[in-house]
Amino acid sequence: MFEPNFRYTNKIVNLLSKISAAREVILNSPLIPKWEIELRREAIIRSAHSSTHIEGNRLNLEQVSKLEQGRKITATRKDRREVLNYLSILKKIDRIIAGNTLTVKDILKMHRQVTKDTLERPEDCGAFRSRYVVVGNRVTGEVFFRPPKNEDVPQLVENLAEWLNLREANELDPMIAAGIAHYEFVRIHPFADGNGRTGRVLASWILHTRGFDTKQFFCLDDYYDSDRPAYYKALQSVNQTTLDLTKWLEYFVEGVHVSVQEVKERVIRLSSERLRKTKRGQIALSERQMQIVEFINLHGKITNRDMQKIFKISNRAALDEIKKLLKAKVLRQKGKGRSVYYELS
Repeated sequence: MFEPNFRYTNKIVNLLSKISAAREVILNSPLIPKWEIELRREAIIRSAHSSTHIEGNRLNLEQVSKLEQGRKITATRKDRREVLNYLSILKKIDRIIAGNTLTVKDILKMHRQVTKDTLERPEDCGAFRSRYVVVGNRVTGEVFFRPPKNEDVPQLVENLAEWLNLREANELDPMIAAGIAHYEFVRIHPFADGNGRTGRVLASWILHTRGFDTKQFFCLDDYYDSDRPAYYKALQSVNQTTLDLTKWLEYFVEGVHVSVQEVKERVIRLSSERLRKTKRGQIALSERQMQIVEFINLHGKITNRDMQKIFKISNRAALDEIKKLLKAKVLRQKGKGRSVYYELS
């Protein structure tokens, strides 16, 4: 059975406290749906760019944003596919697995979705490595780390999954659990390629399912990508004899803190004086209404006909949804007669 070795330092405790305070500001700010959706979209785009860029993807942030919008860009098929895969899995992070119990099959599924149509050997997609790999500099040949043997991988991954399902692991702060899982996954290095991306998806899934980042506002991958040598140095700082994760967790939690502070500052700017004075608070929307707002964010407007087509509902049902959003001042009407359409307020 996997048993993580770490201790809570003053640095970790202080950072956890600051993160908790900043997160409360974010979740209790008077955000309107338009802002929430934009914050989520930006975080997903930045995560997809950073996490793939760490491992050599050449697309810039603007190109990733265009891909997310369904627009064409000039790039290699592999670079495009890597980003599209990552965007896809982050957008359905809450549906990667059924329930909150993680299995080895779920981890193989994550890898399959992350690496689909991107590996030199298609048989490596969603399958544990069948040949030994090392972590190192491809240019100089320097070896940084030698992962466990091929035959040990399945049991090690099983041990990690079992630990994540334990009550003891679930009682840990989500950031600590995510940091532990991130490192142990990278240490096992279960796949021939795509370990970093899959490990970061696993950490994101833990933060989401355990209630820390339910709205997907936070982008941890930016922190890693901003100083890749520091990221790799933190991973390599773990003594392979004791596997003491304390220093790594200090680095990991600091990354969460940086991400949360950035979102907090953005939210404070977005929370206008008008909203704060009226104390309207956050506007709760149904899943369908959130999809309407997302459609407008992507296309600039929505019509009654668009809604009938998207949701396969009647003209009357579409009008009822529109009236609710107009009353809540989420939408405003533009045009007249048959040319009527709706924008975000």
